Amino acid sequence: MNAMSNEKTQSVYASTLASIINTENAVLPWENLEPIQQQRIQQAMDSKSHPSCIVYPHTQAELAAVITTANQHKWRVLPCGSASKINWGGLAKNIDIVVSTERINQLIEHAVGDLTVTVEAGMKFAHLQEILAKSRQTLALDPATPKSATIGGIVATADTGSLRQRYGGVRDQLLGITFVRADGQIAKAGGRVVKNVAGYDLMKLFTGSYGTLGIISQVTFRVYPLPETSATVILTGKAEAISQAATILQGSELTPTQADLLSNKLVSNLGLGTGLGLITRFQSISESVKEQSNRLLAIGQKLGLDGSIYSTENEADLWQRLPEQIHADVTNSLISCKIGILPTKAVEVINQIEMGLIHLSSGLGLVRLASQNQVLSLRQLCQSNYGFLSVLAAPVEIKERLDVWGYTGNALQLMRGIKEQFDGNFILSPGRFVGGI
Repeated sequence: MNAMSNEKTQSVYASTLASIINTENAVLPWENLEPIQQQRIQQAMDSKSHPSCIVYPHTQAELAAVITTANQHKWRVLPCGSASKINWGGLAKNIDIVVSTERINQLIEHAVGDLTVTVEAGMKFAHLQEILAKSRQTLALDPATPKSATIGGIVATADTGSLRQRYGGVRDQLLGITFVRADGQIAKAGGRVVKNVAGYDLMKLFTGSYGTLGIISQVTFRVYPLPETSATVILTGKAEAISQAATILQGSELTPTQADLLSNKLVSNLGLGTGLGLITRFQSISESVKEQSNRLLAIGQKLGLDGSIYSTENEADLWQRLPEQIHADVTNSLISCKIGILPTKAVEVINQIEMGLIHLSSGLGLVRLASQNQVLSLRQLCQSNYGFLSVLAAPVEIKERLDVWGYTGNALQLMRGIKEQFDGNFILSPGRFVGGI
């Protein structure tokens, strides 16, 4: 296709979409985007192409109309929220338009007494937490980029961290979703009350589906009361002693909300000491937090570990800096990955990782690597411990050479069948998921 016909085609996309969304700056042609926005989107797709435009529907109805049109024309769509995690997962192929839900961001209902909240997918996580805090409540998730992440993006990438120790992952707290199907129809699963579990499997399916099955437009979560007090215990030292402390913690009556094993370099970078680290957070009434913190500190001292307790601003700053060490902007050849291993092998594996953390109860973790060879080596180690390694963010040239997901299971045919059922024209995030789905 020559430059003139390509430009003409791109203007067709923009003018068609602008006739659907009659709002200023709702459809932005690619050449009108800021270079930094272009760069961010380009990290999500193969190097041979770029989209014609980015579209910002303001309502779920507008979103449905956009997707209906895309499906009719077989335009390939890359959905996103604020694009904070658009570069996670596989590279999308031959994308025609990017559709952002960032402006579909209203609070639908906060049932304070029922401990549930329903919001549109484009609402920022940080904004939702501000709303909930007014009622002394919180959404018990800790995504990679809490200030910029949208609720829909968190669900689409199953993005939560250390809080899974106490509250589980995204799908454990999800009560209902509304989504736009690939044919533009609006569909629902689950409900707005804790006891309603209708459509639960469909919600599980959409959690971590990376926009390949439909575009999430509305979400209902269970929420929790804000804890009265919080404190974090840091234990650092030799691997064997950290392993013993972790085993004792898991077998005790202590009830941490967060508990992670930290690699040597991560401990050092955070200024926490030397050796491996065990970081454990307690949140409850003040007497309980104080008692539990002191008990864990005493366990560490008996094992010859260095220990300290963080509280108030120092503690909040520590938990903010922790994921930033892994998820800082990917430059040069730095690669961020999600891993999973048997929890019983966690200390053994973290001891062989330069920069990373592993959640104590689940065996899931985050690591930062410097080369493709390190990815392949660590993937082999994880797989030998009945686990996995999938690449989240990496430079495009590395993703083009590498199997991002490293999937070795036997469900690929089933996944492809599900994709075909939900998206028969394969217009949603093509190539982004396992096996090029």
